Parts: sequence; C-alpha cells; structure tokens
Amino acid sequence: MTSTDASGLRPTKQRLAVASALGATEGFHSAQEIHEILARRGDSVGLATVYRTLQKLADSGEVDMMRTEDGEAIYRRCSDSHHHHLVCRSCGRTVEVEGPAVERWTNAIAAEHGYADVSHTLEIFGTCPSCR
Repeated sequence: MTSTDASGLRPTKQRLAVASALGATEGFHSAQEIHEILARRGDSVGLATVYRTLQKLADSGEVDMMRTEDGEAIYRRCSDSHHHHLVCRSCGRTVEVEGPAVERWTNAIAAEHGYADVSHTLEIFGTCPSCR
C-alpha cells in the first residue's frame, strides 16, 4: 500500500521538490519558471513532470492556479482561506485580498437565477508601487 498525504497525493521526490520551490518563492510562477528554479538548485525534475505536478497540486487545493491576461497558467502556494489576488502585471508581486462584497454579489446573482453550489474566481491585475 502506498502512503499519501492529507490531499490524497503520494509525496514523491519530484512533488516535494516542486512544492518546496513554490514555498521558497514570492508571487505566482509559471511551470517553466519553477523548472528553472529546480534546475538551479540541482533538482533533476523534467518540465513535463513539473507541469503534471503543478496541476495535481492545484487540483488538490495545495496551490492556487490562475491564468495571466495572455492565458498562461501560473501557480502560487497560498493560504487555506478563500481569497482573491491583486497581481502586478510587471513583476508578478501578489497580495492576497478578501472581498466580502464579491461574495455577497456572487451569491445574490446565483440566487437570482436559481443556481446553487456556486463558486467563483476573481483576479485583479494592476501595477504595484515599485513598478509604477
């Protein structure tokens, strides 16, 4: 029998390396950037494995995944609570923000149209003070 962690995923060497690289960085990063970080650290993890691992981590809720304005998937280890992101278009600096008004609005829209069990994502992009 193979052991798994709380998310149901096996703690493989590659998965632990990818998770460690994410935990040691700020902001969101693409699979290619994570692959480069791993290579600089001397971790031998293929790019395809990084992509698969990041997707599994996102599916299990261990990392947040969002798409940039041009559609690229980027990943970040985040807090466990429901939140949104304010992301700098230039440097990728990210701030977790909560939005009670957004929660009320999405619930009201869903109720108005008879929807139940709703979820949503909201990402806000701008330019941080350092990049202005």
